[in-house]
Amino acid sequence: MTTPSQQPSQTPKPGSQPAEQTYAAASDDVDVTTISPVSDDGERLRETPPADPFGPDIDAEAKELAARYPQSRSALLPMLHLVQSVQGYVSQEGIAFCARQLDLSEAEVSAVATFYTMYKRRPCGQHLVSVCTNTLCAVLGGDDIYKKLSEHLGEDGKPLGHEETSGEPGETGSITLEHAECLAACDLGPVLQVNYEYFDNQTPSSAVELVDALRRGEKPQPTRGAPLTDFRSVERQLAGFFPEEEDVFRSDVDAPSQAVETLRGAQLAADRGWTAPVMPENAPLPEVEAK
Repeated sequence: MTTPSQQPSQTPKPGSQPAEQTYAAASDDVDVTTISPVSDDGERLRETPPADPFGPDIDAEAKELAARYPQSRSALLPMLHLVQSVQGYVSQEGIAFCARQLDLSEAEVSAVATFYTMYKRRPCGQHLVSVCTNTLCAVLGGDDIYKKLSEHLGEDGKPLGHEETSGEPGETGSITLEHAECLAACDLGPVLQVNYEYFDNQTPSSAVELVDALRRGEKPQPTRGAPLTDFRSVERQLAGFFPEEEDVFRSDVDAPSQAVETLRGAQLAADRGWTAPVMPENAPLPEVEAK
């Protein structure tokens, strides 16, 4: 004789089958009415969608960006900067927002956002500190600067890692640290940038003094270029939106970025009367051997 547990299994019948019993009974401290998906009047409750971080003003600016190009998809790079100016990074909501605005798939937007290091996938601090660790800056002390800042900004004996943030992202004094492959300032190395503004000829001690000032809420004047603001404000500029007032634009955005070291070769040529040969109007192209 077979017991019930030894009975052969039955093929389920099609259609809904009422359960004989339930297995996840709620404990006495659970308010089942509150967590129920059905309201008191029998209507099924709907989940409230999360608030859209991109309001009507940002929506209008995104459309303005798309209208600047013959093909709207060309506006993707500045639009990703616009997203970062709102949230401090490129979130999944930001990916979807760009995709809707430009009639792209989210996969196409993600492919771009993950290709360029300037688009951050985690919330950034008030300031982004980028330390050049490419060959020349590294030899001149860039590696030492990055190591010192990593240890100085870390907690509980753990150094702060690449693209990690000291403090609450977005709050005053918070800093995201990253090492950069090249900041195009070899003549002034070792260099670092704060929100893409240059601080030249740095040392480990001067870099620590700089980030400490940032953590106190101060905004030290860069070695050259525009006055220091914050990461989100700079992202808005990179998206292509600038102050409309001429005097504000000149004081806050447009500032000389050249240095004496950078122009030394051009100045030497001018002082000595050196000029480049004039290009002939009809310069013959060299012949190429047929293969």
